[in-house]
Amino acid sequence: MAGNTQNRFVGTSHYSPVQLWLLVFLRVAIGWQFLYEGLVKLFGSGWSAAGYLAESKWIFSGIFHWIVAHPTILNIVDFLNVWGLILIGLGLILGGFTRLATVSGILLLTLYYVANPPLVGYGTGMPTEGHYLIVDKTLIELFALAVLVFFPTGHILGLDRLLQSLKTKKAEPDEEAVPVASSGTGQPAESTPPVSFGRRELVKGLATLPFFGAFTIAVLRKYAWESYEEKHLMAAAGNNVDAVTAATTKTFQFSQLKDLKGKPSYGQIGNLKLSRIFLGGNLIGGWAHARDLIYVSKLVKAYHSDRKVFDTLRLAEQCGINALLTNPQLARVINQYWRKEGGTIQFISDCGYKNDIITGIKMSIDAGAHACYIQGEMADRRIRENKPEEIAQGVELIRKNGLPAGIGAHCLETIKACVDYGLKPDFWVKTLHQTNYWSANSEVQHDNIWCVNPEETIEYMQQLTEPWIAFKVLAAGAIPPQDGFQFAFQNGADFICVGMYDFQIVEDVNLALEVLKPGLQRQRAWCA
Repeated sequence: MAGNTQNRFVGTSHYSPVQLWLLVFLRVAIGWQFLYEGLVKLFGSGWSAAGYLAESKWIFSGIFHWIVAHPTILNIVDFLNVWGLILIGLGLILGGFTRLATVSGILLLTLYYVANPPLVGYGTGMPTEGHYLIVDKTLIELFALAVLVFFPTGHILGLDRLLQSLKTKKAEPDEEAVPVASSGTGQPAESTPPVSFGRRELVKGLATLPFFGAFTIAVLRKYAWESYEEKHLMAAAGNNVDAVTAATTKTFQFSQLKDLKGKPSYGQIGNLKLSRIFLGGNLIGGWAHARDLIYVSKLVKAYHSDRKVFDTLRLAEQCGINALLTNPQLARVINQYWRKEGGTIQFISDCGYKNDIITGIKMSIDAGAHACYIQGEMADRRIRENKPEEIAQGVELIRKNGLPAGIGAHCLETIKACVDYGLKPDFWVKTLHQTNYWSANSEVQHDNIWCVNPEETIEYMQQLTEPWIAFKVLAAGAIPPQDGFQFAFQNGADFICVGMYDFQIVEDVNLALEVLKPGLQRQRAWCA
């Protein structure tokens, strides 16, 4: 067999009908997946490859990032991606131009794999349905298409056979073979006898049409059911709830990375370059101020799996947010994000740990915090107990470890007492929000106001020259972001810390950009 040139190449005569049919089914199955992926992207709500390309960290990451940074090029790439998937899928299902479709599919899958390979140290923040190491579904599908390149199944069942039959209809009667594939060496990969065009060839040429019909029916049924389901839910909601904002609506839309209008400006605290808007850690850690809704803290903890936290932090970074302000108890997931995902978000720790300032600081420093501050509740308590020296000891310990040191507070009296004591931190972390929301003015007030005297706070903070990070700017979800951002930045905050779900990040950054545009009227000079 080694000496037989003909046997070095694939020929259909070497395989049983079952084997050949299985190859055809493999081709159709891959085509089905390609075609559906393309249609979902075509008719989906604003799909773009921006997020996937922005995640790239391997050899050609610079090119992929350049594409994302240029909207016109990105639109061209998106167009080619969508229609490439659709045309490749059609070619594989129908068996038309199968060699071209197969090779094109291999090239497209190669780009997918190179952009985000499951290699050690190159883990992507994009969500997946499983866990991969070097080999993933993209690579497996790529290898399957590589096999099909050498099995011209379109000449077995498909439009390619029909086209070949039409060509051979005018062939000379004594013509022995018609080459249908090349080995790349100038010799035919296989030969099939000339066939006359007839009913049998027509049937074989159109044999995969039922698969395309099944695909069409499946897609129509899927979208028809989803449309019916949405219509049914909306009709039910129309009589009982606001069909736009109700929790039962299926029309909920949120901004995606492609909707990002820019990245926030940056300021300086010590040697740290920080985005003007921080990601707050309360929602990630489950510390939700949900007033009477006692189940919410458990709900947000269930939502924020490690994978979800990684994806949220990655999206924040892509939007220009480069700092996370949170508790040292989240150090584990932050360190995993840095180590496993290659994340670079900076960790600002509140050092809150069992009312123990020193232990909280040591935990934070050991966890790799970039800056530390005395948590607001702990600082408030020290001032109420007339123990400002403990705050001073904490600030000194932070500075001894080479980090910017801050002081937090809910109460303005805490800030005043620290200043009177002679403390001059590298930054302040103080609540700031207006009090014109409903629950702030209700007869019964509990945990629903975090800045009881905003006007006095604004006036006092004007005289301080250290950077000011404002938090609780939305009063734990009671104030619309645009109003809260405007109030905080306009009245002196140099940075704001905002708890955000992943689906809120792009919109919040866009709102911050709108507030921070030139012409913002501030009552306090920028101190960062």
